[in-house]
Amino acid sequence: MAARWWREPILHFLLIGGLLFWLYGRVAPMDNGGERIVVTQAMVDELAQQHQARWMRAATDQELANLVDAHVRDEVMYREGLTLGLDRDDPVIKRRVRQKLDVMFEEQLAAAAPSDAELSAHLARHAARFTRPASVSFEQIFFDGSATVPKVESAIAAAQGALARGVDAQALGQPTLLPRSVELLPVDRVKRDFGAAFTERLNQLPADVWSGPVASSLGTHLVRISARTSAVLPPLDEVRQQVLRDWENERRGRSREQSYRALRERYEVVIEPALAATASQP
Repeated sequence: MAARWWREPILHFLLIGGLLFWLYGRVAPMDNGGERIVVTQAMVDELAQQHQARWMRAATDQELANLVDAHVRDEVMYREGLTLGLDRDDPVIKRRVRQKLDVMFEEQLAAAAPSDAELSAHLARHAARFTRPASVSFEQIFFDGSATVPKVESAIAAAQGALARGVDAQALGQPTLLPRSVELLPVDRVKRDFGAAFTERLNQLPADVWSGPVASSLGTHLVRISARTSAVLPPLDEVRQQVLRDWENERRGRSREQSYRALRERYEVVIEPALAATASQP
């Protein structure tokens, strides 16, 4: 009976697992303070505030005691997990640690608020980010693009004659989901709604007269331009908050990169030849 029990795979598994656990305990670095967990008053206050924010009421004494017990349980399990090396080669843990380190790096170059001169220089350096696009105001009369060319030409000619007689443009053309008129619409929005060819043609049309036919992605149009504005870089006072946010984001990114480069110099990175060859391929 004893010999048969000795041959059981489960016994072998337990013995090997115990041996590995004992070996790890002998070679793993020990945390001298690993068996002491201190729950400060500040921690208790933070737990109480979290409960208040979540449930919109103060925690009872029993609830607060349960929160403290849960915190201690988390800390015990976390430390034991670290002792067993469960954090190693875990991509989720690595990503979280990296995120926290990035936040630390971002604050290393934190300084006083930038001066107007610095913000003005940033605005000029990144003018494309803050330039307001050109815009245009126009009316349009739509003609169905699925009709034959002679039919469309005839409908446009009839509409032009009616406009010359003073007929209201709203009564002409065919129904469409496109707006009949727009007020200072940015040209990128015009391009999105009417198409690139239509938008390009608008730049060539005179103002205050009905012109056409103008082709769009949906059909053909008669168009009357009423106003245009050019692309313009606004003064700092009008976009101060946007520039300040952009400046701060750039500072954070620069701080992260500088800190990483400084750390990177401390490491020797060896890429196996086969992997290096693969990585160099497009």
